[in-house]
Amino acid sequence: MTQRDDHVIEISNVWKIFGANPDQALTAIRERGLSKADVLSEYNAVVGVADVSLSVKRGEIFCIMGLSGSGKSTLVRHFNRLLEPTAGKIKIEGTDVMALGPQELQKFRNRKIGMVFQNFALMPHRSVLDNVAMPLEIRQVSKNERMRQAAAILDIVELGAWGAKFAHELSGGMQQRVGLARALAANPDVLLMDEPFSALDPLIRRQLQDEFIRLSKILKKTTIFITHDLDEAVRIGDRIAIMRDGKMVQIGTAEDIVMHPADNYVSDFVAGISRLKVVHAHAVMQPISAYTTANGAVPASAPRVKGQETLSNLINLAIDDANPILVEENGSDIGIITRADLLRTVIEGTEVS
Repeated sequence: MTQRDDHVIEISNVWKIFGANPDQALTAIRERGLSKADVLSEYNAVVGVADVSLSVKRGEIFCIMGLSGSGKSTLVRHFNRLLEPTAGKIKIEGTDVMALGPQELQKFRNRKIGMVFQNFALMPHRSVLDNVAMPLEIRQVSKNERMRQAAAILDIVELGAWGAKFAHELSGGMQQRVGLARALAANPDVLLMDEPFSALDPLIRRQLQDEFIRLSKILKKTTIFITHDLDEAVRIGDRIAIMRDGKMVQIGTAEDIVMHPADNYVSDFVAGISRLKVVHAHAVMQPISAYTTANGAVPASAPRVKGQETLSNLINLAIDDANPILVEENGSDIGIITRADLLRTVIEGTEVS
């Protein structure tokens, strides 16, 4: 796979099989089409990741999600080779990660990748400022400089006044912000975040999601974000990948996945998600010609919206105006939305018992 300038991460055909004979198991899968259950029965091996390929654009927040055991956390640990793949290729910023020796890999991790775990993993004997400065200390940055940089990052996550405190003096949400600050201190190209907010109370989780969204707009870090919470993925992710049994089932925007689920599993997965903030005008509209054929000319007083207008706002507009809604881009009308189109979209997104 050729590295493209706008893609920071590209992995292709990555497999991870846990067991004594992973290569034999993989050969059997390829030659005989064994299922995950067959591999466990015949080789006493577990397929953690199965032939996954994906690419992540520069500055993108790419959410990988699935139920427990789907392989999402296993997959993310391959990006920086915390786990060695059984097969496949991994490239980050054009670097063939699989080709790096131990020292090169350590340097690469320290300079290119920051990681935030569900477990805050703060050093209890170090102050908040010292915890944040650790990646720079490993890089042998002078003490004054690393403290200056760590203090600047703490200010960004709005914890500047807490630098002299210790981890046990902070709330769980504050500790996770320190963990995020530590990952950012070394100014990595890529952030790997493995369910960073899932251990927190719902209100704190949502506050940290908002904080992360704010930081992402400022810092524009390319981010792999692992979650089992679809609402979180929809709020945070530019694109979402859904995994099942180690396989990548579907990759797309929240709107793509909600409007066009790849299979029944994905359909069931997204059934509870409200379409109001996820679906936009361009996904609801019909061709203007289809409307005029059935109804005649478009009323001159028809309101106009952009293609990115949300379903929620379209419904509010339709409540106040009986006319169809024209969708425009770059000064041209590209589609039209009727009340029937809006009702159909809402009904199709509702679970029917």
